[in-house]
Amino acid sequence: MEREKLTRCFVALDLSRQVINEIRRIQFQLKKQIKFNCKYTEPENLHLTLKFLGEINDKAIDDVKKKLKEIEFSNFDVSLGEVGAFQSRQSYVIWVELNNKFIRKLQKLVDNKLKDLFKSEHRFMGHITIVRSKKMKLPSKELKSYLSTIKPKKIKFNINKFFLKKSELFETGPVYSDLESYGLL
Repeated sequence: MEREKLTRCFVALDLSRQVINEIRRIQFQLKKQIKFNCKYTEPENLHLTLKFLGEINDKAIDDVKKKLKEIEFSNFDVSLGEVGAFQSRQSYVIWVELNNKFIRKLQKLVDNKLKDLFKSEHRFMGHITIVRSKKMKLPSKELKSYLSTIKPKKIKFNINKFFLKKSELFETGPVYSDLESYGLL
């Protein structure tokens, strides 16, 4: 019997070129200052995840596409916020926050539309993962103190669509591509 094809999917916001360049500047700053074994998110993979869907079949992808098309939400402006870190299982994630209460509202709308298909998010934080590290040589208190000194430029940009994306995992890392885009009013 043939195994069902599954696709790793998530719902996300893309970033402006200006924001990506600013995040690259921050990553470069981190590379110069902190010596630990980590993986920097590639510029083409920088995004904000509204909802991770996991590995789903083609029927579920079609259901998600239909439900996301029903979302009506106004476009909004966002800006970069603070740089921080949290520990996730055995690794650290360094992130840059995106500031705007509408991100949370849009995320809740996506969550509600998909509640019949997926578990609700309990701890959403509007952030862009810029570095992942399995092992760090710095104590986390020292790292968090350093991260608090990094001040991203206050770049404002407009969010006028969101995306259903797929993630393909390769030895060189993930490759993300759009399955569908959804315009905001």
